[in-house]
Amino acid sequence: MKPVLAFDIETIPDVAGIRRLHDLPADLPDHEVAEVAFQKRRAQTGNDFLGPQLHRVVVIGCVLREGDSIKVFSIGEAAEKETLQRFYDGIEKLVPQLVSWNGGGFDLPVLNYRALINGVAAPKFWDQGEDDKDFRWNNYLGRYHARHLDLMDVLAMYQPRNNAPLDDVAQLAGFPGKVGVGGAQVWSAWQAGKLAEIRSYCEADTANTYLLYLRFQRLRGVLTADQYRKECALLRGVLEQRPEPHWREFLSLWKI
Repeated sequence: MKPVLAFDIETIPDVAGIRRLHDLPADLPDHEVAEVAFQKRRAQTGNDFLGPQLHRVVVIGCVLREGDSIKVFSIGEAAEKETLQRFYDGIEKLVPQLVSWNGGGFDLPVLNYRALINGVAAPKFWDQGEDDKDFRWNNYLGRYHARHLDLMDVLAMYQPRNNAPLDDVAQLAGFPGKVGVGGAQVWSAWQAGKLAEIRSYCEADTANTYLLYLRFQRLRGVLTADQYRKECALLRGVLEQRPEPHWREFLSLWKI
């Protein structure tokens, strides 16, 4: 079975980049630097959700199903470049099926811009058949290609008006839904030094995404009912061995 890598990212404003773009004083506090960017964004769009180029990646959550095992972990190094390079190195090594929720609309554009800005190398991800002819017809970049499955985009029939939040769909399907700080609170959590809480939230989101992927594979007929139950049980068994509080909460909310 081809490796499957479900992923999710958490980001904060790129304070250093905002300082550079707007020539802000070096002694201006980070939260005020970010507020400059938020105000400019609100004036442009009516909300303060920054463009993808200004999202600094602090955590990438991963669920990796490979061979007979499944691993749940997060990547978050001191330097953003190292975090990004580790993620793309995994793609280079495993050439997995990528799975996301709104990855085409947010996660991958952010990763693309930030990888470019940081000078990261990701040849397999960007291959469109130049190196591997199989990638000409099925690569990570084509919207309708299968190497990256954006579950939300596919379920919405590629119509943004039909997009649905991960938390809603996960809970409606009997899965835990979001656990922890919440996406809107990541910046304040980061300022408070709560990286562990951000990691926990990101990992739980990724586990929800993976569970919805399994349900989608059952929907498509790729997994039989028995295979689906076994895959869910495999993940549950791994999480039951984890001592972290967010996995205890996650398991308590997992109804089906």
